[in-house]
Amino acid sequence: MMEDMMDVGMEAGIFLAYAAGIALIFFFGKMLVIPARFMLKLLLNGAAGGALLVILNFFGGAIGITVPVNLITAFAAGALGLPGIAALVVYFFFW
Repeated sequence: MMEDMMDVGMEAGIFLAYAAGIALIFFFGKMLVIPARFMLKLLLNGAAGGALLVILNFFGGAIGITVPVNLITAFAAGALGLPGIAALVVYFFFW
């Protein structure tokens, strides 16, 4: 009879250990998903900014407005949107 009670105690301890492990996995998983979502958004915005710079260079090349497309200008255009593209045009047009 005493062995049965000890088995129940050990089973409860094992269950609590598994529950704590699963809770930790969910906690750390949530912490990793938020930065991954931010990095994905930053990457997609950078790609969109680079595409807009290519389009700007295609149409603006006829009137002399070109902006070099590289990693920094693409992410500046992606992170800042249209004001960032306007700032890049002004910067590269006057300097």
